[in-house]
Amino acid sequence: MNDNAAGTPIFIMPKSGPFVPERIAIPQSEYIAAWARSGHSDAGSVSFSYWNEAGGIPPVCSVCHSGAGFRSFHGLDGSEPGLPAHPVPVGGVVDCETCHNTGLAAITKLAFPSGISHPVTGGEVSCMTCHQGRSAGIVVGRAAEGKPDDMPDPALTFINPHYATAAAAMLGGYGGSGYHYAGKTYSGRFLHARPVETCVSCHDPHSLQVAEQTCLTCHTSGNAADIRISRVSFDGSGDLKKGIRQDITQNARQLMSMLEDYAAKVAGTPLLYDGSRHPYFFSDANGDGVADHADGKPVPYAAWTPRLLKAAYNWKFVGSDKGIHVHNPHYALELLYDSMDDLASPLAVDFSALGLVR
Repeated sequence: MNDNAAGTPIFIMPKSGPFVPERIAIPQSEYIAAWARSGHSDAGSVSFSYWNEAGGIPPVCSVCHSGAGFRSFHGLDGSEPGLPAHPVPVGGVVDCETCHNTGLAAITKLAFPSGISHPVTGGEVSCMTCHQGRSAGIVVGRAAEGKPDDMPDPALTFINPHYATAAAAMLGGYGGSGYHYAGKTYSGRFLHARPVETCVSCHDPHSLQVAEQTCLTCHTSGNAADIRISRVSFDGSGDLKKGIRQDITQNARQLMSMLEDYAAKVAGTPLLYDGSRHPYFFSDANGDGVADHADGKPVPYAAWTPRLLKAAYNWKFVGSDKGIHVHNPHYALELLYDSMDDLASPLAVDFSALGLVR
């Protein structure tokens, strides 16, 4: 499929395609059918249709929201590597050439938002390019640098780590995608076990489904949500039978409660989180659970203090990877713990009484 105006391919299928079962070898048709049912092929999803009305995808967004943008960014289309020079035509998805281009083998490292240069193999390039997020803890630190911890600053705005940040979470403290509090150490890359240390070790590369049978090699359950890899109760419940995801969920819930208390009692303006619209955090001055409105639009939260910004960023980062309980559970728990610990003092909360474990 080509964009008629530019002649640029925005949707690349195998040379024997498009997908007509009787013309394609059965093994290949199975892969294409699996891909066709996955989120990577869903041209109608927000991930790929958000820019349809505008008629073009901004270069910085196109890298992960269009196969053509991805190829341009890595120079796989014959162009110089880097962001596309112009908006990319809408209609593209994560197509076959996004992951099967032979040029991927020549890419040996990727730059992450934290500034690290991470070595990669050809099979990791596609996954790690698009699941590394768009920000990092150092960005948050720079925004807050030199400002009083608990004084609202109109120059501060929420910094979004972006979505589906699995690669960033997997690299942990080494990747530096979360905000790291001074004097703390953070778990590095979670390598799991050697046979399952890459993205496609656990995820079918076409359907994206988790290979639950692989989990059963070492665990008693193939459902990752039920697996616990530590004999420590991080959420203070003492329950070591539930999956570690529940510890993360509970601590994230506790952190959000503290964010809300801090915003109202310290920053002076209650906040409300709405994950369905940017910038996600909104003012709720009367505390009625409904975002304040002005000119018919919800009012973005504008009473950010450095302390609040750091903790909110970590809360959003942990929640942005729905599989963080597999990708790097201990890193997630450390970010949540340290964020709560930092908020406890201005809230006069006896943090040790919560019974949490880092």
